Amino acid sequence: MSVWLRDESPLSPGTSADERRTGVFGLLHDEGRPHTARVTPAGAEWLASAGPYSRSTLSLWNARPTAPAVLPCGSAFDVVNAPAMFGRRMLDRLWSNGPGSGPVAAYRGRTLLFAAPGTAQRLPSLLAWEEWGGSGPDEREAAPPPLLCHGTGDAVTVPPLTPGSASGPRWLVAPDTRHPWLPGPDVLLWACVRAARDQKASATGSVPRPRTAPRASAEAIARLPRPRS
Repeated sequence: MSVWLRDESPLSPGTSADERRTGVFGLLHDEGRPHTARVTPAGAEWLASAGPYSRSTLSLWNARPTAPAVLPCGSAFDVVNAPAMFGRRMLDRLWSNGPGSGPVAAYRGRTLLFAAPGTAQRLPSLLAWEEWGGSGPDEREAAPPPLLCHGTGDAVTVPPLTPGSASGPRWLVAPDTRHPWLPGPDVLLWACVRAARDQKASATGSVPRPRTAPRASAEAIARLPRPRS
């Protein structure tokens, strides 16, 4: 994909694109302590719109802002649920080379990437169609770990509006707008492919490089017709 959609989900209001990326990289690479982003009132309204009783949800959060909630998927958002480290690689790629991300949460050793509705239905098919094999060890792509895709008919636990229990769910990138940009299946497929390459490179100690066409051998070049003088 050569043109990325404009990211409209900053970490906090008023921050520049560079500041947002710097902030996310801090979340990804600072392993010393957990980080929790805070949800703005506009972000809370967006989350509450996922359920049929948004006013009741907002009232509950107003009374208990440190309590997590269970919200249905499929209308306001889908969720792609990845193992923690692989999800962090995806998030790293989305912010370093891609369009950024929508809201992202961490819970029970998993990374929850909030995605556009319909992603849960399409992404598994795109991953299944991707050619993870190759003719040689240098060309063979590493397949990503199994991803859980939550869509229509599913529900997920979302972190509280403000930090609660240290062991509970927490926001890495918190919703802060009423209409956040959410990555679709094509963008997340792109992130999966590159995160899988990074994972393979980390396991083998090699440096990932783009796949190129095979080079012609010296014998094949010698047999090519020479231009007439």
